[in-house]
Amino acid sequence: MSTVHTPPPTDADTQPTPRRPTPGQEAPAPRRDAEQTKAAILRAARHLLARHAQADITLKTVAERAGVSPPLILKYFGNKDALFARVMSFAQDADGLLDAPLDDLGRHMVRHLLTGQTERGADPVLRIVFAPFQGDRGDIMRANFRTQVSDRLTARLTGPDPGLRAELAVATLLGLGVMYGIARGTRLREATIDDIVDRYAPTVQALLTP
Repeated sequence: MSTVHTPPPTDADTQPTPRRPTPGQEAPAPRRDAEQTKAAILRAARHLLARHAQADITLKTVAERAGVSPPLILKYFGNKDALFARVMSFAQDADGLLDAPLDDLGRHMVRHLLTGQTERGADPVLRIVFAPFQGDRGDIMRANFRTQVSDRLTARLTGPDPGLRAELAVATLLGLGVMYGIARGTRLREATIDDIVDRYAPTVQALLTP
């Protein structure tokens, strides 16, 4: 009686069969890495902070908007207070906003603000206008904004009244952000970013290098 020899299983035989969506079922969304997930959580928290007082925002609400689970927020940020401490800081935003030589900083700041609105759905500085809705925490936002944005810009300026000129330059930029991102001026949003930069940046630059 002959013996039938069964070949040993190959690597392909031992790999689990990938799940395929059944008809009418959507394929699973691609996994986000840690940095993408943290960025999504911060965007969600910023969006909510612009519309509600921090005390009224729950981790569950942030998680739902970010498309993650509440425990994942705790994993990356520790707790709600730590998350919103990050949201109320402008240090990282200022890094990008002020990242240009002084003689071209006006153009860079205007373009950075507009591309943040149109490409990333985030404004590097505009959330300061919602500080009055945050009660005592609004004072924290104002203090952060002053030291991390206005004072940092002041330190780069030469000539008379650098502090005043820095605040006027930032105010000019915020005015554009409000009209573009909040009031959503029709003609402004129909214009190209290049056109807006060409028209608006000289006003900002004149305050930086008079």
